[in-house]
Amino acid sequence: MDKNMRTQYIHDTLETNYMPYAMSVIISRALPEIDGLKPSQRKILYTMYKLGLLKGARTKSANVVGQTMKLHPHGDMAIYETMVRMTRGNESLLHPYIDSKGNMGKVYSRDMAFAAARYTEVKLESICEELFRDIDKDTVDFVDNYDGTLKEPVLLPTAYPNILVNASQGIAVGMASKFCSFNLREVCNATIEYMKNPKVNIADFLIAPDFSTGGELIYNRKQLEKIYETGQGGFRIRAKYRVDKKNSMIEIYEIPYTATAEAVIDAVTALVKDGKIREISDVRDETDLSGLKITLEVKRNTDYELLMTKLFKTTPLEDVFSCNFTMILGSTPELLGIKGILEEWLAFRRECIRRQLTFDADRMKEKLHLLLGLQKILVDIDKAIAIIRNTEKDADVIPNLMKGFDIDKIQAEYIAEIRLKNLNKEYIIQRIQEIESLKKGLQDIEETLGSKKKLDNIIISQLKGIAKKYGQPRKTTIVEEEEQEEVTEDIFIEDYNLKLFLTQEGYMKKIPLTSLRTNPEHKLKEKDRIIQTVETSNKTDILLFSDKCKVYKLKAHELDDNKASELGSYLPGLLETEENEKILTVAATEDYSGFLVIIYENGKVAKVEMQAYATKTNRKKLTGAYYDKTPVVAIFHLQEDTEFALFSEINKVLLFHTDKVGLKSTRQTMGVQVMRLRKGDTVKRVCTVEESGIQDLDYYRTKGLPATGKFLKEEDREDRQMKLFEPDPAEKGKEK
Repeated sequence: MDKNMRTQYIHDTLETNYMPYAMSVIISRALPEIDGLKPSQRKILYTMYKLGLLKGARTKSANVVGQTMKLHPHGDMAIYETMVRMTRGNESLLHPYIDSKGNMGKVYSRDMAFAAARYTEVKLESICEELFRDIDKDTVDFVDNYDGTLKEPVLLPTAYPNILVNASQGIAVGMASKFCSFNLREVCNATIEYMKNPKVNIADFLIAPDFSTGGELIYNRKQLEKIYETGQGGFRIRAKYRVDKKNSMIEIYEIPYTATAEAVIDAVTALVKDGKIREISDVRDETDLSGLKITLEVKRNTDYELLMTKLFKTTPLEDVFSCNFTMILGSTPELLGIKGILEEWLAFRRECIRRQLTFDADRMKEKLHLLLGLQKILVDIDKAIAIIRNTEKDADVIPNLMKGFDIDKIQAEYIAEIRLKNLNKEYIIQRIQEIESLKKGLQDIEETLGSKKKLDNIIISQLKGIAKKYGQPRKTTIVEEEEQEEVTEDIFIEDYNLKLFLTQEGYMKKIPLTSLRTNPEHKLKEKDRIIQTVETSNKTDILLFSDKCKVYKLKAHELDDNKASELGSYLPGLLETEENEKILTVAATEDYSGFLVIIYENGKVAKVEMQAYATKTNRKKLTGAYYDKTPVVAIFHLQEDTEFALFSEINKVLLFHTDKVGLKSTRQTMGVQVMRLRKGDTVKRVCTVEESGIQDLDYYRTKGLPATGKFLKEEDREDRQMKLFEPDPAEKGKEK
């Protein structure tokens, strides 16, 4: 290491170089203060105020940008972009500060760029009168600009809680700020009520946020009360739309404040391309001078409400606005709730009014002092004229008047400056009549300055006037949360009827009924055959029971649709089953209603509630699906009890009704003995009585269980054999 190099510790470097920068960003750039403005915004507005743009005509934006650089030493584009966001044309603010002419872009569009500063014109909106109210009466402190050539206000003496009226967002170093906007009338009313009773529930008067872009706010009172109390939290806001059923269109005309038209269109387009939304045939941005408009062309017979529910769930058409009410107080960042903000603003506003009243009182005292001097010459106007006329030197006029009427220098100078034509009794009497009103005014000011209640009455009066003059109806509609349907993933699943086909070799086909009607012939592997057919829908759960006492669970919509001419899904690979594990049966259910009937080789039958296989989590495999001490012959999913035929190895047959078997809630119940078997005999086949081919059903029925059954009659054997060897319709189209 070079001997001339010295060790530099990282924490020393951060403290020396980085911390001043970080504090500058936090205090002087990114976060708003109690007047609701960031430094850059305040400098622009004050520059426009000094340019006379509160009352005068518009001027070129480039002129304002150039003049602002005297207070804000940053690039012209940075200043212009800040100014653009404050304009009426941009629609970022609920109550814009700047009246604009020309293209200022739109807050709801990321691609609609604003025109250059040389093409647009601006002036201050009339509401800025309330931002600058009495600023020339020493209501706020002024400091030097960056080069000491000009003075600028530290804060603006806003006559209403502007920080709550216009949305604001800032990212500093290590902290951020995000204020939603509130309706001006509601803010003024809530402030008044809080002044009257600090324990008031603000949510009773500050109903909910209100945004310049409108939309619908999903109202949750507890959620908002938490935000009002802590200054943190989020709420949902979504787009507004109208349906044109005649032309099969949906027109979206207001979107959440946090969204842009391009982001919405991109999201909808992606969903259509991915096949997740099939109802939309086209999406267009038809935004024009009349405002935002996104048009969705939909297919006929579309459920418009369901489609919009899907879009709210999957696109920026519904979003969460996250609040973070962090602001600068003095030189410290603070996170405050609504009451905390109102308390700080009221303290600030009271001080502004005190300073304004003190300023007015000082001017009134000065004027009163002059008029009291003028009153003294009323007794002898001729004497005053004589003193002035007989004084040889100009410098002696003031001292001579002071001696002649026992007045001070300021009063004497005022009298000496009165024009000769005004040195008449009528003029002087008219002027000194103001003395009593000045004294009364001074007394009122002193009483007001000494009374917090009178100061608050002034604030209340101003707030009422502002609410009446500038208040406007809510733009964001409030929708009760209870009115909203609970959105589940099921709404995104296309529902249609289908059939499941399970084959002996472990293949399963999922075929929509519409496809099956057009091509009913099945393709199967050589020596394979269909062992089960289940008719269901695309929104069901599929349960596949294996011979290893396991049940595998799938969602029907997760399986690809097949055609009859395809082999289907190979279950051992899909389910990752054990070697030589076979799927015995398939059950499909949407609500896990009904029950399973499980028949074992030893003649026992178990009847298990379908709910025993329902799980709260999306488990794909359950072990212990049934009693495993004896092999299973067949499993049936039933909604109601039915009659089955049991066939044993020695050709004994027993008909039994499932209502004679008790229903169990545990999966591994061993069941009850239904068919009493001889030693070495087992149940080899089970089917419904309709499928059995038996002619004399009563012969095989028994009154009590368990029973041994009856040997199969020859006539039933022949009929059954015919049915057993009759070609399966499903196999007629099987390819060898």
